[in-house]
Amino acid sequence: MNALAPARRTPRWSPARPYARLRATHPVRVLRWLRTGVLITVVATALLYPLVATQAHREITAARRTRAGIQDITHALSAARSASLALRTTFGNGDVLLTHTGSEFANDMAEVSTDVTSAAQGNAAGVEGSTQIQFVQGQLTNCDDLAAEAVSAYQTYRKPVVVSDALAALTAPDERDPVTNEPIPDTGGLIATLGDLRDLQRAALERQRGSRWLDPLSFWWPLVVPAAVMLLLAAATGRLVATHFRRIVSPLLGAALLTVATVAVTVGVLSTEDERHLSADPLASHPVTLAVALSLLSGAAVLAYLAYRPRLNEYRFQRT
Repeated sequence: MNALAPARRTPRWSPARPYARLRATHPVRVLRWLRTGVLITVVATALLYPLVATQAHREITAARRTRAGIQDITHALSAARSASLALRTTFGNGDVLLTHTGSEFANDMAEVSTDVTSAAQGNAAGVEGSTQIQFVQGQLTNCDDLAAEAVSAYQTYRKPVVVSDALAALTAPDERDPVTNEPIPDTGGLIATLGDLRDLQRAALERQRGSRWLDPLSFWWPLVVPAAVMLLLAAATGRLVATHFRRIVSPLLGAALLTVATVAVTVGVLSTEDERHLSADPLASHPVTLAVALSLLSGAAVLAYLAYRPRLNEYRFQRT
């Protein structure tokens, strides 16, 4: 061999080195790592579950307010249609001289005002929604003023046609785009504008329903992943115990895994049902559910710890 030939250098790192080091690690130390990993998955489930449940509760509460606001707007639409019919009937029958706009019209318009004010509490469309609500309130005032002017004009001309402007302010449809023929929002009367407001809030509700905290495809992952990782760690534990300790894995570890998986799946199912129905009192975040689930997870942590204890107590020696 040539003495002057350069010495062959061993590479500093190779893909086989970490695996070789792991195989060289004493089984007791690996068992402690596995126990730590299992306990971490239990703690992760205990932390992620309340996070998912409480955030979903907040989103459900907000969505319920929006849905209630949409119902208020729908009720206001019905009242506005009733008001237009009452106004047309009053002027058509010539009752204006006795009743002016009539009590039915006044009551319907007051109901529209109350419903719109109530709907503002559930506005989920931000500034655009607030602007639209203010516009509706302005139209309400305009309709009342035009109706009062029609009463004065009727006393002079005795013709029902004087109420046409007031009726138009109530019932005129939205103008249409000359190119696309699509309705242009906020260009019609009160009824059309209420319909535009309802569409705006419905779109906002759909965005709320699409929140990650209300999307089963999103909130199932934080619940299921820790249990899946725990399953892999339990499988690795079973192989290690069988290979190096000539034992079978403790049934307590299986019980701990089953408990964590049951809690994760149960909470996921409850959260899905809460989201689907926008529950007034969500089950996943109910204090009783929280207490029971966290108690079960605490028990799972104890079971997991006890599952590893016999092997670790049996082989108490220093790592070589």
